[in-house]
Amino acid sequence: MSVMSSATRPLQQFFRSGPMPCPYLPGRVERKLFTRLAPPYAAEVNSTLSRAGFRRSHDIVYRPVCPDCSACVPVRIPVDGFVPSRSLRRVLRMNGDLWVSEVPAVATHEQYRLFTTYQYSRHGDSDMARMTAGDYSAMIDEGRAGTTMFEMRDYRQRLVGAVLTDRLTDGLSAVYSFFDPSLAERSLGSFMILSLVERARASGLGYVYLGYWIRDSRKMAYKARFRPLETLGSKGWQRLPDEPGTGP
Repeated sequence: MSVMSSATRPLQQFFRSGPMPCPYLPGRVERKLFTRLAPPYAAEVNSTLSRAGFRRSHDIVYRPVCPDCSACVPVRIPVDGFVPSRSLRRVLRMNGDLWVSEVPAVATHEQYRLFTTYQYSRHGDSDMARMTAGDYSAMIDEGRAGTTMFEMRDYRQRLVGAVLTDRLTDGLSAVYSFFDPSLAERSLGSFMILSLVERARASGLGYVYLGYWIRDSRKMAYKARFRPLETLGSKGWQRLPDEPGTGP
């Protein structure tokens, strides 16, 4: 499958993956539609496809096209309308002592140590828990598309969290985040998203893209904490209805 995305750009080739077990919903089959990013158009293609519900991993941009299943829903936070809930305000207060800085997207030994600690603690049975330092570097380096890294450090300058982020034409896309699992009480994953919302607002960008949300997946339940939240469906991007207890 080929798509001409611009009068001045070459055809963008799309492919369909074979069936694989779904990593989120037991007993279901996953298939993906994907394309590769390549310079000099990587950032432009990534922005366009992110608005269409695609997600980046390395130099691949993909979206699920699973048979008989549409559980994976693209979600994004509209920055202008976002007001943190009471519980998220607590997260901001708890982490007011942390420094958040934007640094070049370059793999470091310090990041890799934190990444492996996080993987063994949270996803010990996954392929990512077995990633070598070279694998981690590839995750950071491959498919760069306006890519940067946000690091969170404590008063001792110790790295406690990081989020690999793509800067899109209309927002920031959280590609992958990891944090110190021994600081669970700080809710660092939510704090990193809140930090991206503030960075997007300060940069005049409209959205923070969070990838896919699955209503019945515990791993993705945290994304529903951020309201308003927009979902992409057959009628385009629309606001997810609020549920009891999710308001400010």
